[in-house]
Amino acid sequence: MNGRITELDHRHLWHPFTQQRGWEAEQPLVIERGEGTDLIATDGTRYIDGTSSLWCNIHGHRHPTIDGAIRDQLDRVAHSTMLGLTHAPAAELAARLSAIAPAGLTRAFYSDAGSTATEIALKMAFQYWQQRGGQHARRTCFVGLADGYHGDTIGAVSVGGIDLFHGAYEPLLFAKRTVPAGDAAALGRLLDRHGEEIAAVIIEPLVQGAGGILVQPPGYLHRVRELCSEHDVLLICDEVATGFGRTGTMFACEQEQVAPDFLCLGKGLTNGYMPLAATLTTDRVYAGFLGEHEEFRTFFHGHTFTGNPLACAAAIASLDVFEREHTLERLQPKIARLHELLAGVAAMDEVVEVRGRGFMVGIDLGDHDPALRLGHRVTVEARRRGAIVRPLGDTIVLVPPLAISKRDLGRLVAITAAAIREAVAGAYPAGAPERITVRRAQGVAGSGRAAA
Repeated sequence: MNGRITELDHRHLWHPFTQQRGWEAEQPLVIERGEGTDLIATDGTRYIDGTSSLWCNIHGHRHPTIDGAIRDQLDRVAHSTMLGLTHAPAAELAARLSAIAPAGLTRAFYSDAGSTATEIALKMAFQYWQQRGGQHARRTCFVGLADGYHGDTIGAVSVGGIDLFHGAYEPLLFAKRTVPAGDAAALGRLLDRHGEEIAAVIIEPLVQGAGGILVQPPGYLHRVRELCSEHDVLLICDEVATGFGRTGTMFACEQEQVAPDFLCLGKGLTNGYMPLAATLTTDRVYAGFLGEHEEFRTFFHGHTFTGNPLACAAAIASLDVFEREHTLERLQPKIARLHELLAGVAAMDEVVEVRGRGFMVGIDLGDHDPALRLGHRVTVEARRRGAIVRPLGDTIVLVPPLAISKRDLGRLVAITAAAIREAVAGAYPAGAPERITVRRAQGVAGSGRAAA
């Protein structure tokens, strides 16, 4: 079976963020099913899902509550457009999200992925100011953070700040202004000079995920909110990665009592079961699109699968599990245990730095020759030991499901540590004590041998 799947994959598939030349030389791991916080291959081997299936899985695979909700919805309708129609799961989920989101976020616009959630926020922010008219129409520029990542659609790429992912598309992108992450003073100076031209600031709150799990300093997010309010600039908080408990609270914004003008959600929204994203915004923004039909103030944007009933049913069930299983309360001792375990990893000679917040961890191995593919070597070694992890360059990322047991959390960290040792030894068989250099600038907040 594996041979046929591998043949079909190598002949027809194109994988995301993957150099296919290297992929075609590999024997891929074929996942057949999931159970709890494990993924199970076709040969029956179990692997700890150390990446939450790309940061999506919260409550574990095949959770009976979510499985049941989708089955029940299948007995009603699998899909119905929201163009001129509505349905119960979409309406109920919007109300549930508004109830748990930061104050003032009362409206939900659905799409299908994190990129589209941020794309919607950007377009709404731009159109809002254009429809205000007068001097407000000058607000056409966006501000993003260095090393920021908001998805792969053109608008989301335009406000991103990772040259490796975004540089090739520069001719396609609209201009933006970039400020260093964690430097509120730099943002303040920019807004003082150009605030009347800025439509919105977009930020991943507390932790920049794809940038390498870069942690912002305490108070930074709160100060960004203050600066945006002072200059009447809209604030977009992209919580596609940080939302739904990933940093220890339902939303990262809560930890600094911040209510943004837009909240972008995805990934964990359905526990990874179905593609669904939501862009939450305020009555102020919503009112800016109201008018007579002939005024054409409508938000002319949508997706075929906007508010898909199956996906909305899965998301509602996931929120039910948060409540019934007290997920956030039970998470706190696990977070403490994880960062206790990471102290040992941070002390390893092979490790430059451990960064993290809650259940988002980056283990930085330093700056190595890309041809060594050190991060990839670690993933292969971890897989041999029974865990799935992923690198961002030479930073090994651990983002386990919130439902993982303390025992498996310990196994995951131990496997990762052993994989790092073996991978570095394999890359440098003769030893190279000067091989590791610090890649991150000292000003990046959250740096330190084991930031919690």
